[in-house]
Amino acid sequence: MENFSATTAVPENFNDPLMSHHEHSSQDSKAAEIAELSKRGYSLLKDNRIEEANEAFRSILDLEENNNYALVGLGDAERKQNHFRDAIKYYTQCLNYHASNNYALFGLADCYKALNQYHKAIDIWEQYLIHDDRNITVLTRVADAYRKIREFKKSKQLYLRVLDMEENNAYALIGLGHLHYDFKEYRDALYYWTRMLELNERNADIRVLTSIGNCHRKLKTFEKGVYYFERALEVEPDNFYALFGLADCYRGMNQQFRSIEYWNKILEKDANNKVILTRAGDAYRSTGDYDKAVEYYNKALDIEFDLYAVLGLALISKSTGKYEDAANSLSRLIQSDPRNYRFYIDLADCYMKMNRRTQAIEVLESFHRQGIRSQSVNEMLDKILSNQY
Repeated sequence: MENFSATTAVPENFNDPLMSHHEHSSQDSKAAEIAELSKRGYSLLKDNRIEEANEAFRSILDLEENNNYALVGLGDAERKQNHFRDAIKYYTQCLNYHASNNYALFGLADCYKALNQYHKAIDIWEQYLIHDDRNITVLTRVADAYRKIREFKKSKQLYLRVLDMEENNAYALIGLGHLHYDFKEYRDALYYWTRMLELNERNADIRVLTSIGNCHRKLKTFEKGVYYFERALEVEPDNFYALFGLADCYRGMNQQFRSIEYWNKILEKDANNKVILTRAGDAYRSTGDYDKAVEYYNKALDIEFDLYAVLGLALISKSTGKYEDAANSLSRLIQSDPRNYRFYIDLADCYMKMNRRTQAIEVLESFHRQGIRSQSVNEMLDKILSNQY
């Protein structure tokens, strides 16, 4: 954490009355030099002049081996460059000689967090909380780490502790939003992110706007989602998440012609996005523009195999009466993903349209033989067996 800085270690025997005046002067001079080098090193570090900062910190180590300020400074310099493993070495060395140095603890925990070693980060932050259990910065970091390892209860408890101490703490509100969203509790996520938005309505953070939009998308309240994604685009017209959210909301509202506009805006910036090409192909297929849909599906397949692009092409073949082609594609898809019930339904439908009832029944029964259950497959099989399909 950049707002923490180490404190210079006071040399041993600094106030020892048995020391001579000369020794006192020497120690005074050394302490002053260390203090000056420390100040210079951190000032250079703040200005991103890493090499010069490192020179200052190494000069301290020449004067006093294992000086805590120098070791933390060198660790901070490495962490600032995302050299987390090198930073860990310096922080650990500091803690070997200065076991309770908070700045080394902070730096070490942040490095483990950056390396996705959340359990180690939590252990270190909890060591700190033993001495200071009201440090909001540490509490939110531990809550974040628990969220990353999907410890819902512990994460929520810590975020709520922060809100008890500081009612509108932004990190806790955003963290609670993410926590509930990750666990598919979209209404609760919406509550915390909306509180966050109300705190700064005029200069709304685009990430909060898109997060609220995504909650509405998941809750299928698409019209409300559109409002927040459009607000996000006012802030940043090319924002991927806002464009994707709008396209998906219009898809949910069955306004495919409008979703096409936003899929294409994404493709203007990212022409080889396979997922978006397939989504755009689906939208064109839904509007009956099969030529355009085929073009987009094939573009996706030119990048690499895409299950949904192949499905889209199969469904176009089926819609245009090319049942044999569709059946061949769907059979290959079943081999790629044998647990996807939709492929079996579409393949059985093709066989029924070609008056191959026995094959249609065999396809649906083969799905059941895998030990999977699907209401849609059951209903279709019942209709075919009772001659109602």
